Amino acid sequence: MQYMLWGVFLGSGLLLAFVLLRRRFAFQWLGHACLHIAFASILLYILNLFSSYTHLELPLNAVTIGTVSILGLPGLAALAALKLWVLV
Repeated sequence: MQYMLWGVFLGSGLLLAFVLLRRRFAFQWLGHACLHIAFASILLYILNLFSSYTHLELPLNAVTIGTVSILGLPGLAALAALKLWVLV
């Protein structure tokens, strides 16, 4: 039963990839998404480099990188404010 579920999952994933990547626009969208994710991880890394001065550390995980990649600098500020609010 479990193999059948994995087969359905793999088949639907391949079909979705085929449908999405048929057009050139999908590659542009994928490139923009990767650029946003890289920029978000660099911003979080720079913030963590200055953690000895600011005493503010945000982890590099999927949730924080996703928040910063979608929201940008306001997302980084929101995560920092949430971290400070939880600590106080």
